[in-house]
Amino acid sequence: MSATETQRTIAAVWRIESARLIGSLARQVRDVGLAEELAQDALVAAMEQWPQSGVPDNPGAWLMTTARRRAIDALRRDALLARKHVELAHELESAFDDAHAMADAALDDPIGDDVLRLVFTACHPVLPFDARIALTLRMLGGLTTEEIARAYLVPEATVAQRIVRAKRSLSDAQVPFEVPRGAELAERLDAVLEVIYLIFNEGYTATAGGDWMRPQLCEEAQRLARIVCGLMPREAEVQGLAALLELQASRAPARTAADGTPILLADQNRARWDRLLIQRGLAALERAHTLGGRRGRYTLQAAIAACHARAPSAAATDWREIAALYGELGEVAPSPIVELNRAVAVGMADGAAAGLAVVDELREEPALRQYHLLYTVRADLLERLGRHAEAEREYRHAAGLTRNERERVLLDAHAERTAAAARA
Repeated sequence: MSATETQRTIAAVWRIESARLIGSLARQVRDVGLAEELAQDALVAAMEQWPQSGVPDNPGAWLMTTARRRAIDALRRDALLARKHVELAHELESAFDDAHAMADAALDDPIGDDVLRLVFTACHPVLPFDARIALTLRMLGGLTTEEIARAYLVPEATVAQRIVRAKRSLSDAQVPFEVPRGAELAERLDAVLEVIYLIFNEGYTATAGGDWMRPQLCEEAQRLARIVCGLMPREAEVQGLAALLELQASRAPARTAADGTPILLADQNRARWDRLLIQRGLAALERAHTLGGRRGRYTLQAAIAACHARAPSAAATDWREIAALYGELGEVAPSPIVELNRAVAVGMADGAAAGLAVVDELREEPALRQYHLLYTVRADLLERLGRHAEAEREYRHAAGLTRNERERVLLDAHAERTAAAARA
């Protein structure tokens, strides 16, 4: 295996194992910030050693073993300062007698306890809401500060500061590493649901890199949503989120060609959609509706996804219903991105000119100026109106803003097509 292939393998292993690794370490050392540092140390060790020694048979267990060794060394160094650290070092060292078995057991996490504890710990109310989201996305999803910043349309430096301060605050407050109960569980629920939602989104359409999707993030988000459903089965928005993720995930088999090229919704072979996931999603949506109350942001988005799932073809989609649902969503959770999505639905229901009028009202929105999908949507509407030269400019602008290589290639192809149409 070449050095480049090894580095790619390391990156893939890290994306898959980082959440469970940090979660298990946090349970052992009782400090989320320290756990992330130890996990990062193990990652650095892998980057240094694997190109020479080769990728181990069980890379996740290797990372866990290496991180635990570093934890023991760190706790021994601190033993003179705190008796508690001595006790923890002894606990780790005694468990280390069968390192590989211990690592395998920690990584074989059938109900997601450590990962779920990590989510709820990072979403502790001692932290500001934005800090909870940023920290958990970083540790659970393995997202970079850049990816988180783009997901939230805020500067990267702002996200970095939030993460550093959040880890320090959790350590200073000695927040226990646990899943809370009762009122404390409800208090942290909004942040937990948003974290799960954003992790799924990053997996569904990767912010950066060479892949259109990061399936392991989608799967992790779905798994966590199902666990939270088990914890809080009477919460409508929990069911709504689970419904949304299942319905969106059902399209995954049809979203890329064999070579990884993205396939947009209108062009997807709906026979390849996962019918089991659709059934599960629709059932969860029905439970959300049965629980009553005003429909929240996840239940409304699930209802939109259900419109697509029920339509036998793109042409048969009820775009008026989708536009109405986006209008309702805009009242519940106002956002320029929600309004941009409503513009797409309006364009499909009432014509491209009507959709373009909505989009043009968003062009001066500060949060969307560097958001490539604003220009992608506008380009599509212009193309449908026969304004090919303008559409080409918008597609090229969108291509210059995206960090995802697959998406850039797709947008460049759209630009070339509209350029050819403009010349004809």
